[in-house]
Amino acid sequence: MIPMLLGISIGIFLILHLIPGDPARSAAGPDASEEDVELIRKTYGLDQPLHVQYAVYLKNLLEGDMGRSFRTRLPVTHEIRRRLSATIELSTIAMLISVVLGIPIGIFSSLKPKTFLDNTLTVFAVFGISMPIFFLGLLLMLLFSSILRWLPPTGRGGIHHLILPSLTLGLPHVAAIARLTRSNMLDVISEDYIRTARSKGLTERIVVYKHALVNALIPVVTVLGLYFGRLLGGAVITETIFAWPGLGRYMVEAIVMRDIYVVQGTVLVFAIAVVLVNLLVDLLYGVLDPRISYK
Repeated sequence: MIPMLLGISIGIFLILHLIPGDPARSAAGPDASEEDVELIRKTYGLDQPLHVQYAVYLKNLLEGDMGRSFRTRLPVTHEIRRRLSATIELSTIAMLISVVLGIPIGIFSSLKPKTFLDNTLTVFAVFGISMPIFFLGLLLMLLFSSILRWLPPTGRGGIHHLILPSLTLGLPHVAAIARLTRSNMLDVISEDYIRTARSKGLTERIVVYKHALVNALIPVVTVLGLYFGRLLGGAVITETIFAWPGLGRYMVEAIVMRDIYVVQGTVLVFAIAVVLVNLLVDLLYGVLDPRISYK
C-alpha cells in the first residue's frame, strides 16, 4: 500500500504542476497585478524547484497537512472532512444497491438459464452496463423530478434527496454484478461436488446457497473491489449532476479553478479508499474459502 500511495502522490503532483497554466495566476484572479501573483507564488512555495515543492508537500502530508485551498484559504484536510461523509453515504448506499439487487438477480438468472426470465434479465443487464451515468442521472431526474414530481432533483437533506443519486450510481453496477454472478453460478453448478450434494438428498436451497453461492462469490468479491474504484469515479459525475455536496463535486470545482492542493488531496483520499477496499477484499477471500490462508 505504501509504495502504491507514494506513486499516486508523485503522479498527481507532476500532472498538476506540468499542465499548461499558472496556478498562482488562477488563484489571484484575472485582474490581479504581477506583484499579487508573485506574492501568492511565494506564499504557497510555487517559486521553488519542482522536486523541492514535492519534498515539502510530502513532509507536510506525513504530518497530516495537505496544504491550503487557493479559494477559501482554509486547510484542505478541513474541507475534505466536511464533505467526506456525504461521499461515503452516497457510495455506500450505491454499493448496497448494487450488491443487494445484483447478486439475487444473477442467482435467479443462473437457475433458469435460457428462459424468458433469463433473457429479460440479460437485456436489463446489457442496458444497464451500456447506459452512461450522466445520461441515466438526467433521465431519472426528468422522470421522477420534472414529470412525476416525486423526488427533489438536487441537494442533500433527507432520504428522499439520496434516492436519485444513489440509483444513478448503483444501477449500472447492478447489471454488471448480476451478469458476473450468473456466469460464475453456471460454472459452479456444473461441478461434481454440486451433483454429489444433490444426490445426498439436500434441498435445492441448501445446495444453491451453502455450496454453490459461496464458491461463486469469490470472483464477484474480487470485482466488487474494482467496482468500488469505478463507484468513486462515478460519484464525481453523479455529485456534479445532482449538486450533491461531496468530494466528487468539490474536486470538479477545484479542477476548474486550478486549486492544485485541493485536487491533490481529494485524489489521494480516493486512492486511499480504493487501496483499503482492495485490502479488505483480499482478507475476505479467507472468510469465503477456508482453504485460502495468508502466512
